[in-house]
Formats: sequence, structure tokens, C-alpha cells
Amino acid sequence: MNWADVGTALFGGVADYGEILALVWNSVIAGAVLGLVGGLIGVFVMQRDMAFAVHGISELSFAGAAAALLIGVDVVTGSIVGSLIAAGLIGVLGARARDRNSIIGVLMPFGLGLGILFLSLYNGRSANRFSLLTGQIVSVQTGQLGWLIALSAVALLALLLIWRPLRFDSLDPQSAAARGVPTTAVSLVFMLLLGLVVAVAVHIIGALLVMALLVTPAAAAMRVASGPVAVPVLAAAFGFISAVGGILLAVAGTLPVSPYITTISFVIYLVCRIVGARRGRVTRTA
Repeated sequence: MNWADVGTALFGGVADYGEILALVWNSVIAGAVLGLVGGLIGVFVMQRDMAFAVHGISELSFAGAAAALLIGVDVVTGSIVGSLIAAGLIGVLGARARDRNSIIGVLMPFGLGLGILFLSLYNGRSANRFSLLTGQIVSVQTGQLGWLIALSAVALLALLLIWRPLRFDSLDPQSAAARGVPTTAVSLVFMLLLGLVVAVAVHIIGALLVMALLVTPAAAAMRVASGPVAVPVLAAAFGFISAVGGILLAVAGTLPVSPYITTISFVIYLVCRIVGARRGRVTRTA
């Protein structure tokens, strides 16, 4: 193995760092927003045991984006349509965990197969096809940035509006239903919000790796915190650090952005898991 080549691939463009960073500043902003919103919504993904659903929605989002790329329309629109269709189907048909998992298991290969079909028919730049799967640092154009920020803001605002009933339903659905919480409506709204956030994530990190920003930060936060405020704040902070840190590192290298984001996210989770385990041993000893 030639370690010099590895170093060049990871950090080869440091000399032109400022110029390249200016070119991808839209991606930095979009990544920061996605990291914050993804970390927050990821808390409920973990509480509702729906990490598998994130991957299922991302596959349909990928298929929608690939279809949009093929017919020459905005890929953000196609990604949103695919995400909302998947989220709606899972929310309506997957009321029970067993039904939800089977539906996701059916949608995932179907969406991935459709996406691969559309990409195989696409005759444009190969980089456009690759970016839908693994992310591309220059994929966020100026016109798309406003849409991505607007979608994230809508998702965040709606999430804050349903925060209390959603948290109640996530932690104790039986008691929530008994207290009159419209659990079906809350679940459906949450799934649609998750679909919007996944559609944004596909353009930053790619369809195959969205869980690195929508699951891992929240899972890490839950290892070291337990309060109703501490967990969301930590999850948002971890998501922000993973997304922005990954993009800033990718600027200096020649690899896609996704390996950097996923590595930072995994390292944060690993550290939190070690800290949580040590804290648990100390508590048991005391």
C-alpha cells in the first residue's frame, strides 16, 4: 500500500483549500442545516425503533431523484416525491411494527431496482449518477440551496409543533392513545416529515448512507444522556459536527463526501458508547 497516495486522496488539495471551499459553500450550509434537523428527528427515529424505515425511504427517494435526472427535471423535486410516497405508504400501512418492517423490506429492493434502472437509461455525466448513491460535495447548486433550507425549516417547525404529543406517543403509545392523543395522525405527520428530511439528506450524503446523519448522532446522544432536552441538543450537535466536519475534510481530498461524514459520525458514536459503558460500570460499582 502506498500511504502517500492514500494521503493525497484524503487531504491532497490543501493548497487550494480556500478556493475550493468557496465553490462548495452551498453544500456546507446545507450540511449544517441537515445535521441539526437530522439529529433532532433522529431522536424520535430511535425512540420509535424506525432506523430501518430511514433506509427504506431513502431508496424510494433515490428512485425519484434518478427518475427526475432521467427526464431532465429538478432532482430535488423527484427526491421529495419519492420520499413522500415511501413515507406515506409506511405510515398508512405500517401501523404495527411487524407490518412496517415487511413493507419496508418490500419497498427497499423495489426502490433500489427502479433507481438503478433509471440511472442505466441516463446518458449524462456519470458523476451525477454516482452522487445520488454516495453524495457529492458540489451537488448543491445555488437554486437548490433555497429549497433544501426551506424544506428543512418546514420539517423543523412542524416537528416542534408536534414535539410533545410525538414524544408521548414515542415513549408510551398505549398511554398516549388512552389520553386522547391522535396517535395515527401524529405517526403519519412524523413519517412525512422524515420523508422530507431524507430527501434533503440524499443530496448531501447519498441514498445509501443517510442513516449516518439521521440515526447515528441520536444513537450516540442516547448513550451519554437521558434528559428530554440533553438528548435532542446533543444529537443535533453531533449531526452538525458530522455533516460540516465531513464536508470541510472532503474539500481537502479527492474522495466523495460520504466517507468523511460517516467516519466522523461513527467515531462520535464509538466514543459515546465507551463513555456510556464506563459511566455504567462506575454507577454499578458505587
